[in-house]
Amino acid sequence: MRAFIINKPYESVIGDWEKPTPAAGEVLVEVRAAGICAGDMYAYTGKNPYAVYPAICGHEIAGTIAEVGAEVSGLETGMPVVVEPFIGCGTCYPCRVGKSNCCARLTIIGVHIPGGYAEFVKAPARLVHLAPPGLSFTWAAFAEPVAIGVQACRRGEVGAEDVLILGCGPIGLACIEVARTRGARVIAADVEPGRLATAQAFGAETLPADERLRDGVLERTSGEGFPVVIEATGNPQAMEATVDLVAAGGRIVILGLVKQGVRISFPGLDFTRKEMTIVGSRASVNCFPEALQLMASGSITYPKIATEFSLWDAPHVFADLAAHPSRAQKGVLVLDR
Repeated sequence: MRAFIINKPYESVIGDWEKPTPAAGEVLVEVRAAGICAGDMYAYTGKNPYAVYPAICGHEIAGTIAEVGAEVSGLETGMPVVVEPFIGCGTCYPCRVGKSNCCARLTIIGVHIPGGYAEFVKAPARLVHLAPPGLSFTWAAFAEPVAIGVQACRRGEVGAEDVLILGCGPIGLACIEVARTRGARVIAADVEPGRLATAQAFGAETLPADERLRDGVLERTSGEGFPVVIEATGNPQAMEATVDLVAAGGRIVILGLVKQGVRISFPGLDFTRKEMTIVGSRASVNCFPEALQLMASGSITYPKIATEFSLWDAPHVFADLAAHPSRAQKGVLVLDR
């Protein structure tokens, strides 16, 4: 089969790769669309610490069932599906308590094993979900980032209240829309005016993430801070600022990733003075069904920001996006056979 192969940082080709064969309990998916995530770009630029080269990335995957392995029921060839890319071992402590997204031996399709930037990808049948009727493959590929928004809102117990979301990139936008489906009034902050404009288009009020952010938050909340603060920037300073932006008794959700070894500091007294709850949120677990339902119902519309590119142009597309990150708010590679 043909695939977009990253041989090493900044070097990629469209080349041949062995077509996978589904084992018992697995299915083979003919890929139709695969989103471009920051993690994929990090693999291309050499910033992803988990990348092993040569690599076939792509973990936001939609397509059709091409082949069904033994011991698989409920899935048939031709069915439109999305692939949940996080494979837990099933035996470690996180897996035993239902948090397979935090598996001690986690395997990620598109990171540890070949992903969706190819004609075919194989996946465990239990992690393949039927795409709702009428949902395009490009939109269906957004199930994974929308599920991240669902997970973050579940972790923050978001309801009909004021929620501050730091960062208006693709994941921040997913959080904005999911939070609004839960009745939240969303205020979003970012350093980029263009991203703030997009957040406004999706129903959020906005604040510039500048040196006056804390003052602006306190002015809007009569000095209290927000009941929920979701950080989706990956910026250590933004993570540390969440303590000043959250209300006493409120919840902080940390979504962003920092490099291995980077430490984040919080004022020790505020842990008891504010009695705040600080939680991490990693990818998602059991969130794909809700994500797909929200998109199918029309409650989630942020996939309309997608820019489609042909998979066979991926070497040029990745080189261009690495040099000009603002060229597309969210790219999706589609297979035009």
